[in-house]
Amino acid sequence: MDNITNQRLSLGGMLVTLGIVYGDIGTSPLYVMNAIISDAGKMQDAIPEYIIGSASLIFWTLMIITTVKYVFIAMRADNNHEGGIFALYALIRNRARWLIFPALIGGAALLADGTLTPAVSVTSAIEGLKGQHIGPLEFSNNQFVVVLVVTAILLGVFLIQHFGTAIIGRSFGPIMFLWFIFIGVTGFMNMVPHLEILKALSPYYAIQFLFSPVNKAGIFILGSVFLATTGAEALYSDMGHVGRKNIYGSWPFVYLMLMLSYLGQGAWVIGHYQNAAYRNLLDVNPFYEMLPEQIRLFAIVIATLAAIIASQALITGSYTLVNEAIGLKFLPRMVIKRPSNIRSQIYIPTVNWFLCIITLGIVWLFQTSHHMEAAYGLAITITMLMTTLLLFEFIKDKINQFAAFGMVLFFGVIEVLFLTASLVKFAHGGYLTLLITLLILFVMVVWYFGNKLRENYERTSEYVSLMDYRKQLIQLSNDSSELLYATNLVYLTKVGPHYSIKRKVLYSILDKRPKRAKLYWFVTVNETDAPYESQYTVDMLGTRNIINVQLYLGFKNSQHVNVYVRQIVNDLIDQKIIDTQYPKYTTLKNRRVGDFKFVITMEQLMDLAADPKMNRFNRLLIGGRIFLQNITTSPAIWYGLKFSEVVEEPVPLILYDPEVLRLNQKEVRHAVKDTEK
Repeated sequence: MDNITNQRLSLGGMLVTLGIVYGDIGTSPLYVMNAIISDAGKMQDAIPEYIIGSASLIFWTLMIITTVKYVFIAMRADNNHEGGIFALYALIRNRARWLIFPALIGGAALLADGTLTPAVSVTSAIEGLKGQHIGPLEFSNNQFVVVLVVTAILLGVFLIQHFGTAIIGRSFGPIMFLWFIFIGVTGFMNMVPHLEILKALSPYYAIQFLFSPVNKAGIFILGSVFLATTGAEALYSDMGHVGRKNIYGSWPFVYLMLMLSYLGQGAWVIGHYQNAAYRNLLDVNPFYEMLPEQIRLFAIVIATLAAIIASQALITGSYTLVNEAIGLKFLPRMVIKRPSNIRSQIYIPTVNWFLCIITLGIVWLFQTSHHMEAAYGLAITITMLMTTLLLFEFIKDKINQFAAFGMVLFFGVIEVLFLTASLVKFAHGGYLTLLITLLILFVMVVWYFGNKLRENYERTSEYVSLMDYRKQLIQLSNDSSELLYATNLVYLTKVGPHYSIKRKVLYSILDKRPKRAKLYWFVTVNETDAPYESQYTVDMLGTRNIINVQLYLGFKNSQHVNVYVRQIVNDLIDQKIIDTQYPKYTTLKNRRVGDFKFVITMEQLMDLAADPKMNRFNRLLIGGRIFLQNITTSPAIWYGLKFSEVVEEPVPLILYDPEVLRLNQKEVRHAVKDTEK
């Protein structure tokens, strides 16, 4: 559903919100209590004091992190109704240079940790089939069968992405509504026999439990508790798709159903921890065990559907996150497709198959949901901490410095505790998500800071004023002795203040080989902080054939320059600012726009011309940036010029002082005249 039309509160909007926003956090009951019991040791060690304390930690974690920080505070920091760590950074990036570091680190960690969400949620759901009897059918206890089924499901999910998920997405809301009702009702039914579990609603039991000898894991129990709130960052990121009000309206229902499920599972453990059938087990999943056998098959089916929805939400959320990162120049350009008419729905093949390979690799590497839980959540704690740092700048500006310091101190201390507790996951598989985080962060750092260095060196390049060459361009345009190169010659290049432009652009038109055109277009693409801004300005430089166009496109907007230029041509013709371009030969009736030729300058790093005064690190950054540029999506495809006539002119990125490479004249021999022979 389009993010622009979803800002009002409605029952339909809240239903869609259930399907889009809460997939990750909504499937946490499948594995959180299982992880907590594992921290106790055997089932018999999960005594009532242990379970009540753990449930209390879950309740207050959801209250403090998800409800207070994200629902009440973070969602106020919206960038034209868009949320998420990159949208937040774009909103405040002009206030301090250091903000780039938490933005890059948080975004990389969010992308990396998300690869575990589909694996752990789908595996947890399918594991419920092990040993089940349904009529004459008996499901195997073999984990290898579970892995095969999970692989088939996840592969199917990734394969359908390029078709778009608009039709499937309409059913997500009703399925998730049914899921939440199911977990809430079954949780309540199991809670009734042991109402002492309601003590968990008091913060006293959470604090006492952290320091109790019953809690053998100590502070590290928070690593498992944190799994209950891993979807909070996704909740903030998806705000733009459904609107803040719909999240406000639906979160109380979701929170209630989640807690009923957790309390119900806790109550079941209190009633069965001494049971001979369970007491010596190391791996018990209360979610399935507390259900009557008659409804277990239904539970497994709906849990699997909820896990698939959670996976889908993670995948589409990754597309959105990468799209924002590209717009903010954090990541190289990638092919972005729009498989439906829904504005916010995109498909990025590179991201899709990267996630597919990593997710399936995790399934086969860890095999069981228990092993995945041990690795899950480490990187997302880093993202939450980075979001807190960015919120500091937002609150400092909107309220005051004291409120900002209070916020960062309160949430910072809590999140540092969660991060410290999650560090134990490093040896149990958390190293994998951290490695992926570092890989993504490395690419971001090279691309972003390589761009900045390149721009700094470009500023030392020779710039000229376009106005000084206006007369020559007009003369060339009217010079019939020169062959017509194109009707519309479009240069995608930056025109700065006072019409400053790189000399090499005019060298390309006037010196290399005079390129005669009826109209010369100089198009500057400016990325803006507003997510979906789409505007342009035109400056004719006092002529009818030299056009300076400034495009202002939001960081989530399409970059299809050919479409925009054709619209501008028609607008200018309608306003009689330029002449109609009736082509001599055409298959289109009443066509009034001529041909286009787009010129893009491709910068190349020349090793022999490297500035010896530049340090090696800067040289590596710029070289790495240009290397990434050459192996990722070409500018022609990125700017929507795949089916247009494009000329890519390689130009050196001049990083040297010409005097450094100057030759010293050693000897000159003159030719001998015939008369002297």
